[in-house]
Amino acid sequence: MDHAALGPNRGSSGLRYAPPEDDIEYAVTQSIKKRSITIAGHRTSLSVEEAFWRELKAIAARDGVSVGALIAAIDRSREGNLSSAVRVSVLERLRADARG
Repeated sequence: MDHAALGPNRGSSGLRYAPPEDDIEYAVTQSIKKRSITIAGHRTSLSVEEAFWRELKAIAARDGVSVGALIAAIDRSREGNLSSAVRVSVLERLRADARG
């Protein structure tokens, strides 16, 4: 088979592949950062994507609370791990804000 005829970024199967710089999954995993915080006097860490962290900071600023206080509130009501709870909380807040 003439792979050049398949077009750019096509493998022998004919399926498109993305080089790392164009691969969304690669880009997302590269932007995850682990952060250490103190909640109720205990050190813990969470790993979230930079986009979630930025939005978390913006939500805290709009609410007039620290990021730590916002994460502590999320922690008190969470089920599951803290990183996931933060992501879900940010998503729920964005949805609520979009609805007005």
